[in-house]
Amino acid sequence: MKQDFTKPEYYLNRELSWLEFNARVLGEAADSTQPLLERVRFLSIFGSNLDEFFEIRIAGLKQQIEHGSTVVGPDHLTPADTFAAAQKRAHELVGEAYAVWNRELIPRLAKEGIHFYRTVELPATTIEWSEKYFREEIFPTLTPLAVDPSHPFPQLSNKSHNLIVALNRPHDGLAYAIVQIPKLFPRLQRIPDAAAEPLGPGRHYVFLQGIIRRHMALLFPGLVVKESHAFRMTRNSDLYIDEEEAENLLETIEDELRRRSKGNAVRLEIAAACPDEISRFLLENLELGPEDLYRLDGPINFLHLESLYSSAEFPRLKDKPFQPVMTRALAGGPDIFDVLRRQDVLLHHPYEGFGSVVELVEKAADDPRVLALKLTLYRTSVDSPIVRALIRAAEQHKQVTVLVELKARFDEENNIRWARALAEAGVHVVYGMVGLKTHCKMMLIVRRDEDRVRLYAHLGTGNYNSSTARFYTDLGLLTANPEITAEVGAVFNNLTGLSEFHGGRKLILAPFEMRDRFLALIAHERDLGPKGRIIVKFNSLVDERTIAALYAAAAAGVQIDLIIRGICCLRPGIPGVSENIRVRSIVGRFLEHSRIYCFGNDGDPLVYLGSADWMGRNFDRRVEVVFPVEDPGLRARITDEILPAFLSDNVKAHLLRNDGRYERVQRPPKTKTHQAQLHFRQLARAQPARVA
Repeated sequence: MKQDFTKPEYYLNRELSWLEFNARVLGEAADSTQPLLERVRFLSIFGSNLDEFFEIRIAGLKQQIEHGSTVVGPDHLTPADTFAAAQKRAHELVGEAYAVWNRELIPRLAKEGIHFYRTVELPATTIEWSEKYFREEIFPTLTPLAVDPSHPFPQLSNKSHNLIVALNRPHDGLAYAIVQIPKLFPRLQRIPDAAAEPLGPGRHYVFLQGIIRRHMALLFPGLVVKESHAFRMTRNSDLYIDEEEAENLLETIEDELRRRSKGNAVRLEIAAACPDEISRFLLENLELGPEDLYRLDGPINFLHLESLYSSAEFPRLKDKPFQPVMTRALAGGPDIFDVLRRQDVLLHHPYEGFGSVVELVEKAADDPRVLALKLTLYRTSVDSPIVRALIRAAEQHKQVTVLVELKARFDEENNIRWARALAEAGVHVVYGMVGLKTHCKMMLIVRRDEDRVRLYAHLGTGNYNSSTARFYTDLGLLTANPEITAEVGAVFNNLTGLSEFHGGRKLILAPFEMRDRFLALIAHERDLGPKGRIIVKFNSLVDERTIAALYAAAAAGVQIDLIIRGICCLRPGIPGVSENIRVRSIVGRFLEHSRIYCFGNDGDPLVYLGSADWMGRNFDRRVEVVFPVEDPGLRARITDEILPAFLSDNVKAHLLRNDGRYERVQRPPKTKTHQAQLHFRQLARAQPARVA
């Protein structure tokens, strides 16, 4: 009898699973074994993650509810059910975050000589400094905005930091005003040593909002400032673009970006001490409900603490700096094209530096033998050496084609700027296929070698971004394999021209065939029964058909390990269904971003890398490329070194329980600790290679 693997109790909710991921990030902030400022950094990351969750996911749920949608997911929860459960869990996590800040981090920072103050706690000499700073620097930039029948509630920008001020007017009684805290000034202000002398030794800080609140009366002469409270609201930040109707996609996205800061409010954060009367006033004007209100016992935004971590003053309170190395295959300065004609090269970032990829692009830009370069650009750094090299190549009359994804969320403005700069330099700039995001990471170099014209390719799991490559873990393949490079060339032609994709022998592409190809690979392992083996690593597992296929394989006896950083909708440990599936998540110093797909294949493993998570959006609405690792030595490096390191991590790994929560892996007493990311750093340092 065929089993039914679509029962709702077999599936975890996507939004709640994401919140559990952010709970693991918060767990790093609560981990007392971490260096102190690393804990502060994770608290900042927790806050930034939660912002995006509300801007996109909660905003989407609200829209579905407003439109009366009762469509259920595989877990059979309606949008309203999911919204209520997500709000409940988010409130719990925010409470836990401020408990970590107030009960653990503030006292520990104070022991290290790092102190935080409310302005009411400051002595007179420090108040004199704050008033002088306010009058001379801050006051001229402030614009109080009255809220009354003749002054409507202002259109406040998304995530702007504001103060609501309650005023007593001599003849009209209570009135309100809004003061937006300017972005020009650091939100975390260090008190100068001279002004902080009465406070004793150490570093002393106050938040900008405190300075403004302390001297608020100067903004309202003739009125009595009754009280003021900090607040911040989050807006719907998704872009809504009809590409088929857009005559100019770049200009359409620019218009949408201008509107994004004015989307509907989805969350209100406010100081814990704010009276109910004022919070109700804000909720009504922002058209929010009581469930959207978050009272915060501390900074309105933990992201402001990032400046403390970024300071060079406290190296002892952070992880030791890590310097990537050049991979052994390229160390010593050999000609990279000579190397690739002999062998493929696997790069493991950030342990092996992304500089290898940058050097390849720069070398190709200046090499007179190079005829053409093609590259996909999803996210890149603000000052990208790769884009500069591509511009230089075009100026040297090489054929340069760059597919710029304008819809890369929250990187749209940066990508528009680079698209214009590239086009002005003579680069062929393409914006991809209508209705699809181009998410694949690939580069093709066409070079006239001494014997013939040859293609060289780079395929990766991560972006061409030299900034994030320092703290994202990714894998990349450099190859001159003619079968693979020819297919890379065909994909570029498909993306830039009108050619149709007819399937590849080496590459697996979405949205054309990826889901079916992966389902076939899973089914092959299922047919092997207890001899089957699947190990995959990526960011998210959501696709219902793929989850059902994994259940079928596990029920047939296949041992399955899923290493998933973020969302996992598969529920492990269901008797007769997923008892053979283990799900682990690793949250550490570096952001786990690499995607690895390994299928046992009866003792002859098939190993693929790529940019795709197992989600509907990756399979159906994105251009994704998954590529094989065929060199036996490189394949063994993944199957025998990289994957086992993740599976044996007993420091940073968390296991998914049957109820959807995660628990940190318990290390038996006297067992040696093993941390995958630390292991890879040690391997890199042991390489006799030059610094990347």
